[in-house]
Amino acid sequence: MEREPDMMAIGGRRLTDTGPGLDVMVIDVAVMDGDWRREVRTEVIERVLAALAEACGLPKPSPAWWVSFRVIDEGSWGFSGGALSVLSLLDSSVFTEEKAKAIRAAIDG
Repeated sequence: MEREPDMMAIGGRRLTDTGPGLDVMVIDVAVMDGDWRREVRTEVIERVLAALAEACGLPKPSPAWWVSFRVIDEGSWGFSGGALSVLSLLDSSVFTEEKAKAIRAAIDG
């Protein structure tokens, strides 16, 4: 779901009331279900923000940049005309054996 700029606020002020020049960015990170512990999600968000700051030539991320991290339920991805499962990737060389076990445990609950 995309958010309209007039529905977002920073410091209690709607973005549309802040005037021109505010550098607003909304990034949506969507990942397949798996082993996404809180510290891993935090690291991904921080690295995305740091990479954006570096790409923009800024010393730190803007407080007007928002990142959301969404985990898509297993079996809820579509690709190339069909459904895709992270489970089908576990026996490939994409993940280490340890990570594949952690993903299986996270999905199996």
